[in-house]
Amino acid sequence: MARTAEFRLTTGDREELERLRRRPGTTRKVCLRAEIILAAADGKGVRESARELKTTTPTVMLWKERYNNGGLGAVLADAPRPGRPRQVTAEKVAEVVARTTREKPVGATHWSTRTLAPVVGLSHTQVHRIWRAHGLKPHREETFKVSTDPDFLAKLEDVVGLYLNPPEKAVVFSVDEKSQIQALDRTQPGLPMKKGRAGTKTHDYKRHGTTTLFAALNVATGEVIAECMDQHRHDEFLLFLKQLDRQSPRGLDLEVIVDNYATHKHAHVQSWLKTHPRVHLHFTPTSASWLNLVERLFAELTDKAIRRGVFTSVKALEEAITSYLAERNRQPRPYTWTATVEAILAKVGRAQSALTAVKDSSVPLH
Repeated sequence: MARTAEFRLTTGDREELERLRRRPGTTRKVCLRAEIILAAADGKGVRESARELKTTTPTVMLWKERYNNGGLGAVLADAPRPGRPRQVTAEKVAEVVARTTREKPVGATHWSTRTLAPVVGLSHTQVHRIWRAHGLKPHREETFKVSTDPDFLAKLEDVVGLYLNPPEKAVVFSVDEKSQIQALDRTQPGLPMKKGRAGTKTHDYKRHGTTTLFAALNVATGEVIAECMDQHRHDEFLLFLKQLDRQSPRGLDLEVIVDNYATHKHAHVQSWLKTHPRVHLHFTPTSASWLNLVERLFAELTDKAIRRGVFTSVKALEEAITSYLAERNRQPRPYTWTATVEAILAKVGRAQSALTAVKDSSVPLH
């Protein structure tokens, strides 16, 4: 079998590829090519590069071969294609990207293709193509929150340690309340799903009250202990802790992961914990509820049993919740926690650096 030619990258080519990868105006396809060549120069294999760059092995092999045969020019210049020459210059593309990411239109929070087009002197379809090539979607916005808890690291290590290295002779529970679950009834019956048409429901509804779900997810087995209650004060939380204590095997400690809700730290709760030394509460950092695995359960419950449900009473809502959890407990499956403390800290560090850059600059970064 013939051996693949040795891959070499000159210093000048590396600097140019690094510059292209950092430049805001570089298209995604050119950025991918640059990353493929740089990864190859760093000694990474084809499969490893494809996996890290989320592309295919033939794509990686193609651009490595093109660089070996034609150098940097073969990588950056596409083969000539039939049809009318390109009408939008690279400078105009860079202007569209810069305005989209660093400016806002007068009187609005974000650009649309039609509001930006006359500003840059292009048609709205040309702006759309540029946005699509660079992965820009001004109409979308995601939420985030970086924890400012002064004990973030200690709490992070504590909670993640329980997931990845649970103590012996102990059961780890992820516990939380899903409060204010509304029993919503529709004002008119919806139409069922049929071939070529989705099911329907009215946009308006009738409220029939609310319930609060207390749930404890066994991290090791995936089983759920749950109870619906009218309120979510410290009294109800204490009742649920007592239920958890009764339903758990004797001789095992209970390591209970909870968030920083005030009821979890109430004096009556602390007093009860002193008389029940096998129950230990572990608090997630503030603004870091994503560390509590039971939130995954709540998301699935909402999606599969609540959001599209029609409930004529709180009792009907609670029966639906109980039915879903009972069915889930017939074949429980645990969630697998994979993120290490180091990986989480690295991600949080990048978020903090980005926030610092925004605060230090008068230009918003995206």
